[in-house]
Amino acid sequence: MDSRSHTPVAAALRLCLHALLLGLLALVAVRAVSEGAPHAGAVVTLTLVTAGAYGTGALAGTGVRATSVRRDGQAEAATEAAARAIPVRQRARAGTAARPIPVRQRVLAASVRPGTEAAATWLTALCVLWLALLVLSPDALWVAFPLYFLQLHLLPTRWGVPAVVVTAAAAITSFVVHRQEIAPGAFIGPLIGAAVAIATVLGYDALFRESERRRELIVELVATRAELAEAERTAGTLAERERLAREIHDTLAQGLSSIQLLLRAAERTLPAGAPATAHVRAAREAAQANLAEARSFVRALTPPDLEHGSLAGALERLCARTTGPDLTVRFAVSGAPVELPTPYEVALLRTAQSALANTVRHAAAGRAEITLSFMDTSVALDVVDDGRGFDPSAAPVDERGDGGFGLPAMRSRAATLGGTLSVESAPGQGTALAVTLPVAAPAEERAA
Repeated sequence: MDSRSHTPVAAALRLCLHALLLGLLALVAVRAVSEGAPHAGAVVTLTLVTAGAYGTGALAGTGVRATSVRRDGQAEAATEAAARAIPVRQRARAGTAARPIPVRQRVLAASVRPGTEAAATWLTALCVLWLALLVLSPDALWVAFPLYFLQLHLLPTRWGVPAVVVTAAAAITSFVVHRQEIAPGAFIGPLIGAAVAIATVLGYDALFRESERRRELIVELVATRAELAEAERTAGTLAERERLAREIHDTLAQGLSSIQLLLRAAERTLPAGAPATAHVRAAREAAQANLAEARSFVRALTPPDLEHGSLAGALERLCARTTGPDLTVRFAVSGAPVELPTPYEVALLRTAQSALANTVRHAAAGRAEITLSFMDTSVALDVVDDGRGFDPSAAPVDERGDGGFGLPAMRSRAATLGGTLSVESAPGQGTALAVTLPVAAPAEERAA
């Protein structure tokens, strides 16, 4: 049986089917004996043989499942979980994954597994016994109804439906031959039974497939939610690292730099051999050491893309790993590269990431280019694409408050460092984004 046979509802239906078939066989035997049928002994014998053949297959399937659960419950659960990801009919033909079950038990399990050759052989034997019983007793035609369900369950649909039709035809023929008359009931009963069986089984298959699709969707949604949560945690960590780096640079590092400059000026104004000179020099050296330590903290809190390389290298890697349908991204450097303060590098890198993300998600561009330009008093980052473009004055606000991909977030990041951001675009004419940051103040700080 497939994985549906192990659910409580399916198990109850299976027991009802067993009871129905065995009950109908018992009814055939009892009526043959009570009515003194000509071949009563043969009918009883054939009924017992049919019941035994049916019970052997049914009990074999039940016994194997109980044994496998006791021996390796976790392997069974994993097998069913994997099997549910396979389409119903494909799983019926392929069977479940291999489990540590002895060869003898695997042979018995194959006799009741849908879609297998052994199951088809077992079902054929039952039908042959039923046909022989049908020749001896007209009451055997009622056994056709549970046989419908067995045929639809054990055989693929392309074979199960024709088998049901043939079984219904055999039942109708037996009624006509034994009663020597043609009555509407002889046709209506078997045909309605066959139609009900087909509708029930195919409807249950459709409901099961829909349930499996929903279960897989739920699993996918749970996995996606976990990935989103992890991505949010990572983004929050990076944002906090950037904030701390910016705060340390703008407050502690700048303050220590100013203290160092003031102490150096004071040291120069002191007369030679003044007693305070040694103390001023020690204070300046302490400030210089703490400034170096603060800058090391800032470097440690920079984004991972900037930890092991320059801004140009980080932008080149960003272009290399940015992909989209028919999209080619290129990177170029203009001017002589100079070392930039960490907040500048972070701002330019985040702006490039945001702009490229918008290009991939919205522009449908075939080509994009990032240019990093070093000038005497400023550094500029240009991101140009040949996509569908948009109207900058009507651009929607996508401000997330966490350094999102919206233009307001990029503009705010540039303004924080005293820079500007400009966007040139029009529908159907691509987009050009440029951010410019002044570098005069950092250059002075390095010279000091």
